[in-house]
Amino acid sequence: MSTAHGLPAAAWRKSSYSSSNGGDCVEVAAGVPGLVPVRDSKDPEGPALAFTPAAWAAFLAEVKSGNLPA
Repeated sequence: MSTAHGLPAAAWRKSSYSSSNGGDCVEVAAGVPGLVPVRDSKDPEGPALAFTPAAWAAFLAEVKSGNLPA
């Protein structure tokens, strides 16, 4: 497993909203206590962002509400 992000225990999964045509793809990792790591699936060795679970939940709630600008 890659440790490029310093997240060797992370189990990455692709967003169910990501398309399979190589477009905008986001992966989220589980198994990192207290953090929700997020990365671009097209660049798995690149940088990852880490959010608190509360911040990630708030972001997802805003996305689902449709209140974010396009």
